[in-house]
Amino acid sequence: MIDFAVSLVPVAGIMLADIDITPNTNGLPGIAQLRTIVGAVMTVGLILSVLALIVSAIVWGFGANSSNPHLASRGKVGVLVSCGAAVICGAAVTLINFFWNVGQAV
Repeated sequence: MIDFAVSLVPVAGIMLADIDITPNTNGLPGIAQLRTIVGAVMTVGLILSVLALIVSAIVWGFGANSSNPHLASRGKVGVLVSCGAAVICGAAVTLINFFWNVGQAV
C-alpha cells in the first residue's frame, strides 16, 4: 500500500498547462451579423409572447364566460406559458452571462 502511494507522488507533482481562452469579437467573420440576427430572434420571441398572451387571455375569458372549465384552464396555462417565455427571452443574455461567470469561477 505504501509503494502505491509513493508511486503517485511524482504524478501528482506534474502541473497541467494553464489555458486561458476568452471569447473575442473578431475571431470569425460575420459575428456582428450574428449578433443582429440573435437580437432579431429575441424581438420575434417577445412579439410572439405578447400574441400568445392575448390569445390565451381571450380563450380564458371565453372559457370562463361559457362555463367551460377545460377551456378556461387551457387559457390560464397559456397565459402562464406566454409570460414565462417572455421572461426567458428578456433574461436570456443575463442568464448566459451568469452561467458563463459561474463556469469561469470553476
